[in-house]
This record gives sequence, structure tokens and C-alpha cells, in this order.
Amino acid sequence: MTVLQEQDDGVEHTAPVWAVFGDLMAGLVGAFVLILVGVLVVQMGLLADLESEVRKRQMEEQRRMALEKALAIPLQTGRVTLNNGRIGISGSVLFPVNSDQLRPDGRQLLKSLVHPLKVYLGERQEMLMVSGFTDDKLIRGGKDQRFSDNLELSAQRALTVTRALIDEGMPSSQVFAAAFGAEQPVASNDDEKGRALNRRVEMAPVPKAAPTPTPAPALKP
Repeated sequence: MTVLQEQDDGVEHTAPVWAVFGDLMAGLVGAFVLILVGVLVVQMGLLADLESEVRKRQMEEQRRMALEKALAIPLQTGRVTLNNGRIGISGSVLFPVNSDQLRPDGRQLLKSLVHPLKVYLGERQEMLMVSGFTDDKLIRGGKDQRFSDNLELSAQRALTVTRALIDEGMPSSQVFAAAFGAEQPVASNDDEKGRALNRRVEMAPVPKAAPTPTPAPALKP
């Protein structure tokens, strides 16, 4: 089969249709290759993301198991819980109602946690965040009331626990306090059982912040 082409001299010449077909196929193959390369790049990116997520999950599981091992004895007593890397202690174990004064048994419990937590934190270059929480029952300030609201109570309790840990041997550079008041409840505040669960102190290992580089002094001209 041939295709007629008209030249400038008015003479018609024939061109093989296969040449046109070949050019068309070359273009299609090139487009297909580009699409295939794009698909492979996307798949490689998804595979890398998947591998990263798997490594992250494995590290989290190893971290959880290491923390469980470090706190095996306190966990066996049932006075300490461990959930998603957060160590929980009921507020009633540590403090009387609406108080920031540690019970003697609560101080002993904190003392038992210091050594295993020091080892765990030291091996991983992490810090311990001590967080205070309350129920949603409002605290009314008054002459006989030390705290103006739940946030202040939770802050003071977190500070009390932090200081107790330091007194029992936890390096002050490895622990700090945070307060959440009635935020982040773990149970309903509709009944006393739920409110008791929300009155708690939690401790969670967190990565140490990278040190801020000190700028070099400017050179005098």
C-alpha cells in the first residue's frame, strides 16, 4: 500500500505507509514508557512509605515492651497502668481529694518508679513528661481553697510529683511537668466512677529536644 504525495515540481511520488505507521508506533511506545516510569516511581514511593511505617511500628512495639519490662514490678501491683507508652497513676493513690499533698503510700510508689525510669530514659536519651489531670467538677476559689480552678490544681499536682521524683533521685534534666486540667478525660464525668478515673497523673517518655546551636561570635573588622 502506498500514499500519494505531491511535490513542488508537480510530480506525485509515493511514500510507504509503513513509515508513517512506524512513526506513530514509536510515539506510542515512548508515551507508554513514560507512563510506566511514572507508575514505577509512584510504586517505589509507596513502598518506601510502607517500609518506613513498618519500621516505626516495630520501634513503637520494642519501646512498649522495654517499658513494660522496666516497670514489671510496679505494674504487677495494679497501682500503675501502661497504655500506649503512658504510665498512669490514679489521683486517689497519690493525693487526697482537691489536694496536692502526696500520700505516704503515693510517695513510696513514686520512689519505686525512679530507678527503672532512670535506666529506661538514659538508654534512649529521652525525658519524662509528668502530666496532671482532673475531672470536670469545678473548683470554687475561697478562703479555704488553695486553687482557683482545675487547671491550677492539675499543675500543682504535676509539680508535686515531679519534685518527688527528683527528691528520690531522678535527674532534674530528665523530667518536667505539664498540666491539662479537665481536658483529655479517659472516662465519662457523668458519675463518680468516671470522675475518679479522670483524676490522675500520667508520665510519658518523650524525645529530648535537639540543642539549639550557639551562633558563632561575629568577627570584628
